[in-house]
Amino acid sequence: MSATSRKIDLSAWPFAAPLARLMGVLDGDGEEARVVGGAVRNALIDAPIHEVDVATTAVPEEVIRRAKAAGFKPVPTGIEHGTVTVVIDKHPFEVTTLRTDVETFGRHAKVAFGRDWREDALRRDFTMNALSVSRDGTVHDYAGGLDDLAKRHVRFIGDAAQRIAEDYLRILRFFRFHAAYGGGGHPDAEGLAACIAARDGLAQLSRERLRMEMLKLVVAKHATPTLIVMSDAGFTLSILAGVIYLSAFENMTKVEAAAGLAADATRRLGALGAAIPEDAERLHQRLRLANHERDRIRSMAEGWHGLSPALSERDTRALIYRRGAAAFTDQALLAWARSQATAHDAAWRDLVTRPDRFTPPVFPLRADDFIKRGLAKGPALGAALRAAEEAWIEEDFPIDAAVLKAIADRAVKG
Repeated sequence: MSATSRKIDLSAWPFAAPLARLMGVLDGDGEEARVVGGAVRNALIDAPIHEVDVATTAVPEEVIRRAKAAGFKPVPTGIEHGTVTVVIDKHPFEVTTLRTDVETFGRHAKVAFGRDWREDALRRDFTMNALSVSRDGTVHDYAGGLDDLAKRHVRFIGDAAQRIAEDYLRILRFFRFHAAYGGGGHPDAEGLAACIAARDGLAQLSRERLRMEMLKLVVAKHATPTLIVMSDAGFTLSILAGVIYLSAFENMTKVEAAAGLAADATRRLGALGAAIPEDAERLHQRLRLANHERDRIRSMAEGWHGLSPALSERDTRALIYRRGAAAFTDQALLAWARSQATAHDAAWRDLVTRPDRFTPPVFPLRADDFIKRGLAKGPALGAALRAAEEAWIEEDFPIDAAVLKAIADRAVKG
């Protein structure tokens, strides 16, 4: 199986102009270049294209020579694996020389450069990722990727067990790609069985790679049914080391949409795995989350209890001021997802969107206001400021000068 009658119009792509210049430099004079991987897959299903990767028969040194001669900026970002990043008009393209596997074990493969497009394609993970497109738009398919893509069927190339043994990260990629590009049904049976048989191999992966895949998976279109399969097969327990909340997760996907919010990976991970603050630390340790991700999930786990549409507008304003608008939104969404209400509940939607109607003001009193009243700098001054701010919040953020004076006077008197 090779070139098909299927064509892609590369001129309609993002970055079309610099891509055309790159292909013009690399494709010719005895060498061939094609666009490969995700850009081709996404173009064929009308999905957004975020980056464009290029494969070539030219060895890295020749890629660098041609790029420099054309006035581009080549950066040897992965030269030992044949990858050169070529920057054109401030846009980077990864250009990788065709490869053939010499030896594979886990994530550490020995490769040699090659010139065989079919061999290079068949060393990839899934059939839909083995597609390539020539400069003239001709699609090349060596693994049945076009048929699988049309069926939304994520399938390993060749023997699934062998593909996984070459790189255990492919276990998580199998689930993530099924969630993103599968049709929503059950995963490929052979692929799932191979993943289950090799699941101990996940222990060889870095926590950073687990984090990367999980954060991508939870925002995929069919994340919920995929996570159910993963949970049934024991993957979520081994990855997250704790209880998961599939109902809350599924509801979160619905209430985000109901509130008009985009899918958010950190928020969804919190819904899936955190009910109490300690859960945030566990997720941080298991996935090596960034500190701000851990802190955000901890805030969700601490703050969702007690939030409901029964809160008055005044009490809500106080919470938004104390917690911050973004944190309040996360917490309210989690409370909604863990409630008995549907995603169509107008009262819950009103609660979640209250930060849109209230901009927290700046506390108008300053240290000088208390120093003028006889307080010296030190602990007493700090205590007076805190007491005054609490009183100001309790009185619903007044701006009247007389009210502010009375608040300051009371704070000084203790």
